[in-house]
Amino acid sequence: MIPPFEASAAEGGSPLEVRTSRVFGTPAFFRLWLAQVVSATGDWLGLMAIIALTASVSDRAEGVAVGLVLGARVAPGFFLAPWAGVLVDRWDRKKVMITCDLARAALMISLPFVDSVLGLILASLVLEVFTLLWSPAKEASVPNLVPKSYLTSANSLSMVAAYGTYPLGAGLLIVFAKMADWWADSSALNAIHLDRLGLAFYFNALTFLVTACIVWRLPIHKAEREVVATNGRRFDPGATVREFKEGWHFIFINPVVRAVNIGLACGLIGGGMLIPLGPTFVRQVLGAGDPGYGSVTFALGVGVAVGVVSLTLVQSYVPKEWLFTGGLVLAGSALIAAASTSTLTPAVFLVALIGIGAGTIYVLGFTLLHENVGDALRGRVFTALYSLVRLCLLLAMAVGPFLSEALDSLSNRWWDGRVAPFGFNIDIPGVRLTLWLAGLIILLAATLSWWSLRAGERRRVIIDLRDDELSNLEMVEHV
Repeated sequence: MIPPFEASAAEGGSPLEVRTSRVFGTPAFFRLWLAQVVSATGDWLGLMAIIALTASVSDRAEGVAVGLVLGARVAPGFFLAPWAGVLVDRWDRKKVMITCDLARAALMISLPFVDSVLGLILASLVLEVFTLLWSPAKEASVPNLVPKSYLTSANSLSMVAAYGTYPLGAGLLIVFAKMADWWADSSALNAIHLDRLGLAFYFNALTFLVTACIVWRLPIHKAEREVVATNGRRFDPGATVREFKEGWHFIFINPVVRAVNIGLACGLIGGGMLIPLGPTFVRQVLGAGDPGYGSVTFALGVGVAVGVVSLTLVQSYVPKEWLFTGGLVLAGSALIAAASTSTLTPAVFLVALIGIGAGTIYVLGFTLLHENVGDALRGRVFTALYSLVRLCLLLAMAVGPFLSEALDSLSNRWWDGRVAPFGFNIDIPGVRLTLWLAGLIILLAATLSWWSLRAGERRRVIIDLRDDELSNLEMVEHV
């Protein structure tokens, strides 16, 4: 069977399809990318609307209520994601994506009528379950739509779609607030909750429906997998457990997959601490307020964009494994250097370097998995990756502030908050010590990833030598 992208190339196409293929790899991936742009825009809009609705219906501390609702978005990933991967590899991926989009659309339509924090927690749990199925199904389908040489560009574009649509979602929420003012006095429209948040939820539902229509036209097929004996039953728990173990066994023994998971997971433990500690560092160490923090976050975003764009230029000249570990080294080193500064200007420049490393790590991590994981295992591998990413990011965001406070107390007790190596006075508050530790964790991730990749290369060399010896032996025996 000819892959969709090979068939389209062989048959030719319109000038638009040719231009699309040059940028996106294939017209099919271009349509999938459009579906992701539409869906991600709705996701950001829906997330902001859920947070706002939680704050408005809560009768206690808003922060606690919002934390519970957002925690419900994270919790399913810890318990259900590995099993979701088994289902994605077993079911028709197109049907999975369409069903999840339709279910999420129905859920969004019901949210304007929810008036309790408990209801929002349950809705967030269900919403995340369907997202856990949709995302791996999409990732597992990408290599079947894009030639291998375009995978890096495809993942760069996917990152743009996932995170570059945040401003669109925020802008739409402002637009809906203006629109709601036009009919604020209409009791009939108020009955169906056509206020600011209601419009946001309805629009999010529409984005899911549009995404389902786009996916319905895509050439996405069921994963190629070996037939597993189920003893004549439609559902065999034993076969499901075996497939679950098979996926995790592959993750641990495959050196590339192991390196990517170590790099992304441990890298996020270090980099994730920057999220809760960034405002504190800018205020206490750099002596800058909200405008200074805005400059830092803007520099991070610019750095990520530069890193993603640069990959498309250098991927053909430098091995992806080198670039992946190099991105980890750059991010870790730049984080340590940024935490060592005491003024805003150099910190902004160094944070931009962190962004370049982060963009490189994200895009190449997904690309390496696409290139090195067979179609039958991709669902399980990507759900495992999503589980590790969520766990490590949540761990970093939860532990970072407590670690900073603990190190701050130790610093004040042992060194009075300042050291003077070589006659230079250096303040060492807890936030700076924590960010130094975060940078070291990222560098440790780079070391472990490089070790795993090198082990894989050595194993391939040994296998190639054995194959050559066997070939020579067969030739001698033949003579």
